[in-house]
Amino acid sequence: MEYRPVGRSGLRVSAIGLGSWLTYGRRVGERSSFACLSKALELGINFFDTANVYAGGEAEMVLGRWLPRAERSDIVIATKVYFPVGDGPNDRGLSRKHIIEQCEASLRRLQVDYIDLYQCHRFDQSVPLEETLRALDDLIAQGKVLYAGVSEWSGAQIAEAVGMQKALGLRPLISNQPQYSLLARAIEDDVLPVSREHGLGQVVWSPLAGGVLTGKYHPGAQAPVGSRGADAESNMFMDRLLVDEVLAAVQRLDREVASELGVSVGDLSLAWLLHQPGIASAIVGATTVSQIEENAAAASIALDAQTLTRVEEVMDPFRRQNQP
Repeated sequence: MEYRPVGRSGLRVSAIGLGSWLTYGRRVGERSSFACLSKALELGINFFDTANVYAGGEAEMVLGRWLPRAERSDIVIATKVYFPVGDGPNDRGLSRKHIIEQCEASLRRLQVDYIDLYQCHRFDQSVPLEETLRALDDLIAQGKVLYAGVSEWSGAQIAEAVGMQKALGLRPLISNQPQYSLLARAIEDDVLPVSREHGLGQVVWSPLAGGVLTGKYHPGAQAPVGSRGADAESNMFMDRLLVDEVLAAVQRLDREVASELGVSVGDLSLAWLLHQPGIASAIVGATTVSQIEENAAAASIALDAQTLTRVEEVMDPFRRQNQP
């Protein structure tokens, strides 16, 4: 497994990370969740991403119950704060009150003394940015958080935050967690250049576009039973992708590029992403041990310039039109 620095920080994470958005604490039982987490660690994955709202907090709790099986120093735990956790007026957002309270709640669910990477799950227009940044800085000063990052912030929002941190003498953000894949590339025009300028690394979610880039979905066919695409509750963000034109392009990528390399189209898609500048980790979701084994293998696939060009040629028609 390759380990990459997150932005300009000294934190190093596995090129493939394991997430828990729609899996652990929800669709996957605890025994299977533990098997997936243990296999990930065995394969060298050290970056485990979750959030306080995933499965109503249960995703963090599953991870917390598994953690005694590992050395804490071997694990990089990332979690997030922003979305509502209750009906009260202060049960959401990036106010100092909500950030501090939810950090404490995540520490309890995870059963740890500190969080390696604490991320603002979205930007909060209703709270002064200085309040948010000072709360994060205080958590780092207290040792409850080691590094701070953001998720799905625009380039302008990142630049404003970095400028304010410098002006106030606060510890810098080290990461952004955007959606990024061959079928979702909006960050290339704005977020990636700004992040490079200010030293933020990308720990990206949905690198396989909800499974579309694995080739499991076929033009003119129903989504396979049990797949995310067949689950109305889980297939958010996928309507724009489960169309024949996109699915045909993925099949072409599999047939014309991946098969010649002797790899799956999913591994090719992950390898392409890991060849893009500024990417620290691609966070995959997995419900089985075999999925983790396949995804982890993608980190070792080297692609030459000619192959990268061929991938671009096949997928370029969807570079702009299929944005979230």
